[in-house]
Formats: sequence, C-alpha cells, structure tokens
Amino acid sequence: MRDPQLTRRKLLAVGLAGGLSAVGASACTAVDQAGKVTVAGGETGGFYLEFATLLAGLLQREGVASSTETLITGGSLDNIRRVLSGEATFAVALADAAVRAAAGQEAASQDGKDLVALGKVYENYVHCIVREDSGIRNVSELAGRTAGVGEVGSGTSLTADRILAAAGLAGGAAPGPVRQVNLGLSEGLAALKDGSIDVMIQSGGVPTAPIVGTADEVQLRLLDLSDLIQPTRTLSGFFYDRVLIPAGTYGDAPAVWTLGVANLLLCRRDLADALARSTVQLLVERASELVPASSAGVQFLSPETLINTAGVPLHPAAQASYRELHG
Repeated sequence: MRDPQLTRRKLLAVGLAGGLSAVGASACTAVDQAGKVTVAGGETGGFYLEFATLLAGLLQREGVASSTETLITGGSLDNIRRVLSGEATFAVALADAAVRAAAGQEAASQDGKDLVALGKVYENYVHCIVREDSGIRNVSELAGRTAGVGEVGSGTSLTADRILAAAGLAGGAAPGPVRQVNLGLSEGLAALKDGSIDVMIQSGGVPTAPIVGTADEVQLRLLDLSDLIQPTRTLSGFFYDRVLIPAGTYGDAPAVWTLGVANLLLCRRDLADALARSTVQLLVERASELVPASSAGVQFLSPETLINTAGVPLHPAAQASYRELHG
C-alpha cells in the first residue's frame, strides 16, 4: 500500500531543508564527526528494526558517524534500558514506555544520563488480531482467552496490558482475565495461525509486513479498540490517539479504528550537541529516506509532529535546532 501523502511529505522535507540550512550547511564535518553510533531497533521483521537500520545507514553515509551498528532487541523497554546504560546511542521506543521511564527520573539529572528525545518519528498502530474463523468480533469476547502480547521488554507488552486492564480483562477482573503470553512478532503470528493463541496484540507501522504475509495464508480480522481509548487514557494517565487502519491493509480485513501511540527517537541528555543537531537535520532533510518500504502508509516524520514528544523532554541541542527551524 502506498501512501498518497508520501509525495507531500517529500515536498515538506525539501521545504524544511532550506530552513535547517541556517543550523548547518552539511550534516557533519570532519571536526564534529562522531565515532561509532549504535541504534537499538527491535525484533527481526518489525518496523523498529527497519527504521533503525535505515537511520544507522544514513548516519554513516552522511559522515555523521565513522561507523554504525543496529541492534536486534526485544523492543521499547529493552531499548530504553540500553540507551540509559550507554550500550546504545539512539533507540526507538513507544512514547508510553518512554514517558513511564522519564517519570522515574529526577527532573534535572546532574550527570546528564537521563532519557530525552530527538523527535517523534512516526505513529504506532495497535493491532488486535484474531482469525476470521474464530468468531470473535469484539474485545469483550476475549474473556478467558489467550493473547500473545509481544516479547518481554517490548513496548507492546506494556500497552497491551493497559488496554486489557481498561477492558476489565486483566488480573482478577470479571468476566475473566485474558491469559497473556509473551511472544514476538513471528512467534505470535505462528501461534495465531495454529490456534495456540486466540488473539495477538502487536504495535507497529501500517502495514506490518509479516502480518500482511500471514493474511495471505489465513483470513484475519482486526478488533475495534476505539471504545477503549478513553478508559485506557484514564487508567494510565497517558494520551493515546485514535487512528484508523484502512480496509485492505491486511487481505480482506475491513477498516478498523484502533489505539495509536507515538514512537520516539531517544538518547541520553549527555549526547554530544553536534551529534544531536546533525541527526535532527537528517530527520528533517532526509525524511523520505527513513520510511521503510514495507510501511510507506504510516504517518511519518511530518514537520508539525517531530517536536510532539508526548512529555519526554527534547535534547537541548535538538530543541535549539527546532527553534531555529520554526523561528
């Protein structure tokens, strides 16, 4: 599926490139080039890893870093841990997971090792997937069923638990809790196909390529989560978005409203200012090169949303760059 707005995004990126020329004539110079930069991504086949790989490649090609590495990880929570420990330079993570991590920090860290963002890079769509032949048509019918909720360390596992709690299907709530099992994308889809789980909850871009592949083999249905957005907001204290997965995205599955959550590019506050500025410049000027081919339909790197980091503070140099850009 191709996004009809992709051309518009390219034009916006071109227009913004002129604005950022005041910030720096090139992404990097020999003087401020970083050494090795590591980007924590996600599991194989997922959007996180695709984006992280594209970003790492662009950072190296443009001379921002002398070398780069992309890490295969369990997802958002794992990525946040790796950034805070210094194992990763950058990480992609769901905003709800990042907000929770940032809330556990002092408002002003003295050692510069607290979590900050370089920007909102795209919108994640929560997929609540069942087999069409399961007969399940709404979330309330999941009572007593088994759900795959992402790997341990994934942001999906956090978001899924919040959604199920808002639906009254977690813990000891009536009419019966959903049994949550930690399964990654590939394992979860395989379990859904063979019937060992009843539902799979996955957060990612639209479309997510492995889900497309599964829909070619087994007819799928996505459950509407729109009625649970406000209860989930109330329960978690986090502002989740209402977003639409269009009809035809996954085989014959009809359009469905679901819960959206921003995905952020994170780093530590002690990241070198020059590296932060050069990376922001690439996010704006080279946005079209950072859209994974498998998910060209996702809302991605739009100028008006890059700074909307859901309460996670921007890196000071990134904030200065956006201020210079917007005036």
